[in-house]
Amino acid sequence: MKLIDGKTISEKIKEEIKTEVAAIIDRDERAPHLAAILVGDDPASQTYVASKEKACKSTGITSSLYKFEEKVSEKELLSVIDFINNDNDIDGLIVQQPLPPHINSDRVVASINPLKDVDGFHPVNLGKMMLGLPSFLPATPMGILELLRRSKIDTEGKHIVVLGRSNIVGTPVALMLSRKGNPGNATVTLCHSKTDNLNDLCIQADILIAAIGKPGFVKASMVKPGAVIIDVGIHRIEDKSEKGYHITGDVEFKEVSKICGPITPVPGGVGAMTIAALLMNTLKAYRKEL
Repeated sequence: MKLIDGKTISEKIKEEIKTEVAAIIDRDERAPHLAAILVGDDPASQTYVASKEKACKSTGITSSLYKFEEKVSEKELLSVIDFINNDNDIDGLIVQQPLPPHINSDRVVASINPLKDVDGFHPVNLGKMMLGLPSFLPATPMGILELLRRSKIDTEGKHIVVLGRSNIVGTPVALMLSRKGNPGNATVTLCHSKTDNLNDLCIQADILIAAIGKPGFVKASMVKPGAVIIDVGIHRIEDKSEKGYHITGDVEFKEVSKICGPITPVPGGVGAMTIAALLMNTLKAYRKEL
């Protein structure tokens, strides 16, 4: 077993971004600018947005936060997004999910200018990704590919099993890894809650990506010895410790790590790479590469 250290890799990416942003500022040009919209007081969302703000500050990227009470109307939210869309000094925009039930998330995402959609969720960007055209890639799948690339994990000709078919992680990462490229050129099986013989498919995987949203779902019996394990899940589990909880992923780490090859820890794996990928997309938006 070898840990795939997403935290260390993400810090290296941030150092690279910091160097490029410093060069931009040295040319007397404005720094890249990322705006975030946060609705309500969900603790997980607040923590995630705070992490993004901290990452921006550490790299020299300007960060703006538009915070609203949970009762904000959809009309008001769309008005703010329109304002940001038309602000030439803002390069990237993220709307933190989930949104309150009275707001149509699909409508909100579709209202974002695709050229500022650094989360990569806009239908235009998802469509371009599916066609293999230049686009903003969803941050978590992009982070996973960068993690594989920088860890020198070969995917060509490998059988990759992806657990979970969400539009945020599972479906896009499966598509991205099946395409020509590095990482890529893999044979990908996309599994979900209705998949028959799930254990049999998982144990065939050279690389197993767990994004099913269930703590400790992947057991040692589902893993081929030496397989690469990418754990996307992150769950807060209450316990009797001083903090009152611990963080775990979709993989039963203690047992799986005894038989697998390289594996991502939780925390310190994919989560750190998601934020790094978001900053990379912000820099791409600033450069107007699309």
